[in-house]
Amino acid sequence: MKKGRASQKGGGTAQAELFGEETSSEMAEQKTRGSSKTSQLKVTKKNRTPSPKTPKSRGVHKVAKQREISVSEFFAKNRHLLGFDNPSKALLTTVKEAVDNSLDACDEAGITPEIHVAITQTQDDRYLVSVQDNGPGITPKEIPRIFGSLLYGSKFHRLRQSRGQQGIGISAAGMYGQLTTGKPMTIVSRVKRNKAHRFSIMLDTNTNLPVIKSDEEVEWESKHGTCVELELEASYKSGRHSVDDYLWQIALANPHVEIHYTPPKGDARTIARATKVLPAEAKEIKPHPRGVELGQLMKMLKDTRARNLSAFLQTEFSRVSGKVASEILAKTKLSEKTSPARAHRDAAESLYKAIQSTKIMNPATNCLSPIGDDQLIASLMERHDADFCAAITRPTAVYRGNPFLIEAAIAYGGKSFSADEPIKLYRLANRVPLMYQKMACAISKSVIDVAWRNYLVQQSRGAMPVAPMAVLVHIASVWVPFTSESKEAIASYPEITKEVKLAVQESGRKVATHIRRGRRLADQEKKKSYIEKYIPHIGIALQEILGLTDAKRTTTENNLKDILEKSRKL
Repeated sequence: MKKGRASQKGGGTAQAELFGEETSSEMAEQKTRGSSKTSQLKVTKKNRTPSPKTPKSRGVHKVAKQREISVSEFFAKNRHLLGFDNPSKALLTTVKEAVDNSLDACDEAGITPEIHVAITQTQDDRYLVSVQDNGPGITPKEIPRIFGSLLYGSKFHRLRQSRGQQGIGISAAGMYGQLTTGKPMTIVSRVKRNKAHRFSIMLDTNTNLPVIKSDEEVEWESKHGTCVELELEASYKSGRHSVDDYLWQIALANPHVEIHYTPPKGDARTIARATKVLPAEAKEIKPHPRGVELGQLMKMLKDTRARNLSAFLQTEFSRVSGKVASEILAKTKLSEKTSPARAHRDAAESLYKAIQSTKIMNPATNCLSPIGDDQLIASLMERHDADFCAAITRPTAVYRGNPFLIEAAIAYGGKSFSADEPIKLYRLANRVPLMYQKMACAISKSVIDVAWRNYLVQQSRGAMPVAPMAVLVHIASVWVPFTSESKEAIASYPEITKEVKLAVQESGRKVATHIRRGRRLADQEKKKSYIEKYIPHIGIALQEILGLTDAKRTTTENNLKDILEKSRKL
């Protein structure tokens, strides 16, 4: 009997597992309410739809199908996020990422950059892209990860101005070429006084790791530098949003670079450098306490090597002296000798609030490398031959603890412009042209928001002004807030839009002064033409009325001209 009861109990347990907790509770009620309920339960069981898998087993089956995806696998399916959403844009993005890397490498090494870009059509829809620089080169150990892994680089954690930020660009271009042609990317690089290495690399999207197809030492004519070559499915076009236009704007934003360009159609050309002066070196700085969020602060408290909170604040942040650290900690209930690793969440939040309420000096500005007013004017004048050009550099400002500054330049008049078309707007971020998503960018929105009629420039409501003019706006920052991974537009932070608007307005006032001066000179020339036209007739009339000799008439005409010229406002 005990055995039967045990099996019955086990069967009840199995039934409970089979039908869930609700059925198990019903069975418990049967034992207390009698056999009439038992028959009712059997009906319920009979009417229940049979299922080959229980809810619990289905849940286990779903969990078994779940797996982690790599970042490269994600971007392989969402390559439009990186700027590879159509063939022509893919070609431009590939060249852009390679050139940006070359310029960064040369600037960091203090080398005047010389870049060779060659695009060769191999099939109707395929192009071979080659970009070579004279930079310091890359060690063989680092080449596979730099070109064969997404989100691998040295710029993400550094607070200093640089063109690249995320470590995605050139490896994403190689991934796109691999997806569309099945061919690996070829890299040749040489560090000074070492032999050159040629790598053939593909990217394993499942693991986000490089697959080295070949690695060999080769003879290379360049003493140092890097050459990247890859084939991809693309489309070449000239004009706006083209590789030609991009390289032209690169030279505009980087007047110290020389570019040798061989397009797939037409003759090779060279864009000469406008100056040999290298831009000021950007120094790395530590994060500003005002730009750190609570979660990041908690992580820093956990990872720091500082032994107490006072040392933590002074060593992990910029612009925090011993006096400022004491002032921050005085607003909390924390001791200066408290170990950062023992600070719990409430303590971190108290410290975070104290930081926000304490007056702290703005971040240092030596982490930025602006183009400069003189260079901007020289670049615009050389490429537009304008009648007038003005440039303004705003003082350094801060958003989310990140220092940034805005430069604006306006070129007005000349044969390069049409008076009946909207202005040409050049958007630059850390010396890199922004080619797409124009109307989604904070720069474009700020330029439209300027009341251009105050500066004698025509403008329809909510549209770009119409004038023979080019406007260039450059943002230099340790971290540019792009709206997407493709780095095509800048987010509309209030601090950024305010500075852009102020810079453009200041430049606009100079343009208005030039326009007024031009109108005044034109009016003066008009009056002068009247004098030269009518004075001789007046001289003849006076000669006839007064009986003057020819010599006296000439003297009278000269005197009248002098009087009228002096009466005009010059």
